[in-house]
Amino acid sequence: MSRIRILSEQVANKIAAGEVVERPASVVKELLENALDAGAKSIRIEVESGGKRLIRVTDDGCGMMHDDALLAFERHATSKLRTVDDLLSIPTLGFRGEALPTIAAVSRLTLETRAETEAEGTRVEFAGGKLIGVKPAGVPAGTSISVADLFYSVPARRKFLKSETTELGHIASLTTHYALANPDRQFVLKTPTQEILNTSPVSQLSERIYQVLGRQALEELVEIPLAEGPVRATITEPEMGAEEATAMLRVTGFTSRPEVQRSNRNGIYLFVNRRLVRDKLLLHGINEAYRNIQPPGVFPCVLLFLDLPYEEVDVNVHPAKVEVRFRHPQFVHDCVRDAIRLALAQARPIPGFPGGRAPGAPAPTAGGIPSVQNGASASDGMSSGVDDRVGAAATVVTGGPPHAVIPTSFEEVAGMIGGFNLTSAPDMPIPQRLPFEAGSYGGPPGSEDVAAGLGGNFRGNSSEIDSPTGAGITVESDADEGAATLPGPEGIVDLKPLGQVRNSFIVAINAEGLWIIDQHVAHERVLFEQHLRARCAGAVTGQRMLAPIVVELSPRQIVIFDQIEHELQANGFDAERMGGRSVAIQGAPSGISTGDAEQLLNEILDGAGGAAQAISIESLQAQIAASTACHAAIKVNMPLDQKKMEWLLGELARTKYPMSCPHGRPVVLRYSMRDIERAFKRV
Repeated sequence: MSRIRILSEQVANKIAAGEVVERPASVVKELLENALDAGAKSIRIEVESGGKRLIRVTDDGCGMMHDDALLAFERHATSKLRTVDDLLSIPTLGFRGEALPTIAAVSRLTLETRAETEAEGTRVEFAGGKLIGVKPAGVPAGTSISVADLFYSVPARRKFLKSETTELGHIASLTTHYALANPDRQFVLKTPTQEILNTSPVSQLSERIYQVLGRQALEELVEIPLAEGPVRATITEPEMGAEEATAMLRVTGFTSRPEVQRSNRNGIYLFVNRRLVRDKLLLHGINEAYRNIQPPGVFPCVLLFLDLPYEEVDVNVHPAKVEVRFRHPQFVHDCVRDAIRLALAQARPIPGFPGGRAPGAPAPTAGGIPSVQNGASASDGMSSGVDDRVGAAATVVTGGPPHAVIPTSFEEVAGMIGGFNLTSAPDMPIPQRLPFEAGSYGGPPGSEDVAAGLGGNFRGNSSEIDSPTGAGITVESDADEGAATLPGPEGIVDLKPLGQVRNSFIVAINAEGLWIIDQHVAHERVLFEQHLRARCAGAVTGQRMLAPIVVELSPRQIVIFDQIEHELQANGFDAERMGGRSVAIQGAPSGISTGDAEQLLNEILDGAGGAAQAISIESLQAQIAASTACHAAIKVNMPLDQKKMEWLLGELARTKYPMSCPHGRPVVLRYSMRDIERAFKRV
């Protein structure tokens, strides 16, 4: 007797349902994406018992004719693909033809639909994958799908669902994501007792952010400056022609100010061609954009949209269509990093005092993005059919919109871009994208030198850059030329120091209000950018020691030392192996005392060996510069005279990122005139 059998259609559908339908939010995701593909301008989602009892999605899209309504429940029946070549360029959110049959296999499903050209509509009913009835129905143009008693035929799956509050939170988070991605459409999310979300169509993404996340969140975000035009990239690789690798990439969205810090990635929203995705490459690019601006272990809030040709991205790599692969991942990664970094450089945001909030105003939530509205739970937005690593029911918070979560640890991302082998590193560092040249930075005289901290030369709307992967990349922007230039240093350019608090914090004033500057981290930022400029220009100057210092390294440190020895020399260190694990330090970067040289070397080696020993030459140079600047900067409890304070504030005003030190701590705090007037009850 044969031991291999072909599964029945019913069993196959339930297996497929296990891949596609993880929870009620998975059903909402599939039906919502179908509605968007149908051209709906208004989408209404009604939920009962967290989606366990009922999910109804109604849209005003193109609808279906009678025969199509029946064919839609056949496995792999779709109107979106014709040939295998269509898989190479998928313009729609859905395309597999699995959603309706798999959902119908594990629920009681009712479909009501009518095409605009039809006089009457069609009503189709399924229960547990079996067709119950088909009959005409008088319904408006569009489609309405009701899914009742989800997983009633699969009790084992039903018992793994979370509480009604948690499941509703997943649905609310998913709806929030797609409402943000489609500001020109109306989204309504309701339960029998409350309306969680109701967004009218708007023309600007900022208006939709205001609708969904509120004024507080919008004020703490900075618009990514490439919103006005696409970025063209020509990548020349040895094995393929430049014409083949030419792509259009558009990076738009909003990113948070450096002082907005979260302990998780709950505020990161990622979309590729308006598709909600979970992508480690993009997360790594965001993390790199905030390197040396935010401290490690915290995360920004980012609403990021990537638009590129459909053939440049593969969306057919996950049953739930939430993971993607890029044809040129390094290029996409670098464009995301540089677009966010340029937004921060242009805005140069300065944090205010935490107490500057109006009396009686509610305290902002982490990152300024509120939690959950009207009883929906704060939960994993990506687990709405995407990921389920959060799981536990969260506290119910009223008065705010749903919360989005992308629970992917940075450790998973480490090692993905480039390797750790730096023995063949070039003398000159690899420049970053969107760099600047002298004269393009509108600061005070000499401030253009600060721009060299990013490396390379900015050439208006076109810059040629060397890629870490060995590909030559040309980046062009259709945005206005003025959008690509940095504004002059605002706020801190005319600060007048008044004195010090405990010889550690400088108190200063200008027309904008009262300022407090941490003198140690301010000097750290100045030295950090000076170090990077010197490294980009060649090698950092060092100073010889009167007597060498012999240090004993650990086995792990000695391996890393051998790999980055050349880069250490280029950054002012004169150190060489003495046999075994001993290293003799004969010179250190300028400004580093003899006593600090050994500690600095250990700090660099320990930092360079982190993140699974995956680091780019660019990251290594920034780590060395940050550690060196920290050891060389003036310390707290150090008196400064008026001229030294004026010099320090002047140099800080000329830096690219005066808002934070290389380790992410705030450098300055501003108590604005409005905050002062508010505190004295004048406004």
